[in-house]
Amino acid sequence: MSEIGTAPLSRSEAAHALDTVTRALAVLRGETAAQEPLEEVLGRLARTAATAVPDAVSVTHLDDDGPRTVALTDDTLAAIDGDQYAAGRGPCLQAATSRRPVRAVVGEHADRWPEFTAAARAAGIRAYLSVPVIVDTPGEDPGELVGSFNVYARTAAAFDPFDEKLMQLLTTAASVAISNARRWRRAQWQVEHLTQALTSRADIDQAKGVMMAMHRIGADEAFTRLSEISQRTNTKVHAVARHLMAEFADPDHPPPL
Repeated sequence: MSEIGTAPLSRSEAAHALDTVTRALAVLRGETAAQEPLEEVLGRLARTAATAVPDAVSVTHLDDDGPRTVALTDDTLAAIDGDQYAAGRGPCLQAATSRRPVRAVVGEHADRWPEFTAAARAAGIRAYLSVPVIVDTPGEDPGELVGSFNVYARTAAAFDPFDEKLMQLLTTAASVAISNARRWRRAQWQVEHLTQALTSRADIDQAKGVMMAMHRIGADEAFTRLSEISQRTNTKVHAVARHLMAEFADPDHPPPL
């Protein structure tokens, strides 16, 4: 990793960092990443970032409940992030809300972010780099803002534009991870609801068949009777059907069909 105002990364160092990020991106293209819990994927990306840019890394996620740290490579970062969330200001929140990377030495913005500055100095952090995570959403431009990747270093001259670009590549991977996780959850939800619908339909069809045989009525009339019981008892039709079939199977309690 190069230092601000000094020689840039050597070719071998840059190649190693890029290879690390490329491997992370390749893994995220597979189905396994899509099925992993979001926190696990982001945690793996945070560890990858700490390998490519060898410093401590945290991931801030923004949702309806506000910002929270969902992954980190050093436990001391939890307090630094937490102070920013409590104060409602700091580089990780600035990167997230501005949709632009924030790169500086601790102390440069002490008047603007006093809580972060104090927490960072107490933990021995001298420089920071925060990059927003933006997820492409169909029909939305420029995309949904979901948080930031935050890198903290214990040397003041820690980050340069190459590191910033490298982290932007990793936030692209994070965006892919979040999109995959959301698609996976939607697919799971659809499967679960389809399974429930098919099960409910089977229960209703069985109850209708019993009523048709016992009362010599048609399918429509059988369903009408199930619906009447549903309305009278304020119970869903499939639950009425399941209850009636359970009673029908019990010879001591014939169903009130």
